[in-house]
Amino acid sequence: MDLSDLLGKDAVIAGLKVKSKKQAIQELSAKAAELTGLSEREIFDTLLQRERLGSTGVGHGIAIPHGKLTRLDRLVGLFARLDRPVDFDSLDDQPVDLVFLLLAPESAGADHLKALARIARQLRDGAVTQGLRASVDTKEIYGLLTQPIASTNAA
Repeated sequence: MDLSDLLGKDAVIAGLKVKSKKQAIQELSAKAAELTGLSEREIFDTLLQRERLGSTGVGHGIAIPHGKLTRLDRLVGLFARLDRPVDFDSLDDQPVDLVFLLLAPESAGADHLKALARIARQLRDGAVTQGLRASVDTKEIYGLLTQPIASTNAA
């Protein structure tokens, strides 16, 4: 699975201005609603419910909020680099500045898990995350996110 299957060129935000985890999720829910045609409130509530189970802040300044929605017909990704890092209750207690949102159909099953694993692998690559933090252009960010994973990092 390539991230280009999940992430459209219009689903990348460089420099999202937020002050908190909740605001980040709110802003991403609004953008996801534009991309999917689903209710912003439904997306926001689904993501918050998932966060209550445990933070999706995976460490090293990265969060991968995700959720399943009944009316969604495909996997949808959205990436944002935050203007300033925010507390995300991450596993390593570090603030987050790179957020990859993943929405999946209720019936996605293994595809949802495969997509999460693919996102995590891409964001585990130090060269990719360094490039994402340095980029100002959404095209460049999209290119970094959708490039093939180097074979030494494949798991």
